Amino acid sequence: MNLSFLPNLLTVGRMIVVPPIVWLLLIEQYQWALVLAIFAGVSDLLDGWLARRFGWQSRFGSFADPLADKLLMMAAYLTLGWLGELPWWLIGLVVFRDMIIVGGGMIYHVRFEKVVAEPTQLSRFNTFCQVFLMWFVLLRLAGVPFPPEAQIGLVWLVGFMAVVTLVQYVWIWSMRAVRISRERRQSGNDHS
Repeated sequence: MNLSFLPNLLTVGRMIVVPPIVWLLLIEQYQWALVLAIFAGVSDLLDGWLARRFGWQSRFGSFADPLADKLLMMAAYLTLGWLGELPWWLIGLVVFRDMIIVGGGMIYHVRFEKVVAEPTQLSRFNTFCQVFLMWFVLLRLAGVPFPPEAQIGLVWLVGFMAVVTLVQYVWIWSMRAVRISRERRQSGNDHS
């Protein structure tokens, strides 16, 4: 029996739970929102592991997996901002970072070459910090008595990592663009 559809099924499941998470947060059903957010996090780990372990990567998965992650994070952060649980400056910074990276990737794709998503170790840590902050806030809302200072520290960590990883991505992809431009000029000069 071929189970290669499982990673994509988990990814689609992660997308499907985003609206219920938002709704549950808005109606203050924090425990259920937390349950769905934990499902989303576990499914993200599991679909990546299955895809790598059994070679079940697909074109759909390479596009849908990061999209599902961004949908979940943006929806959760915007909703938590609306509820006054996260500062708007942080949400703006996280959204701005993602818009610059996606926009830059599209420009790079059109002007230089196909973009192959290669998250750096710092970017992976950034994603971990964002998810951890979301879970921390949901756990606190669900009744776990975390100290407020811990959330403030996590907010600043996520903000710092957003800036650092944005600078890192801009630097890496700018250097690649410069290298390709030089190679194109050199090959153009070689043919003239």
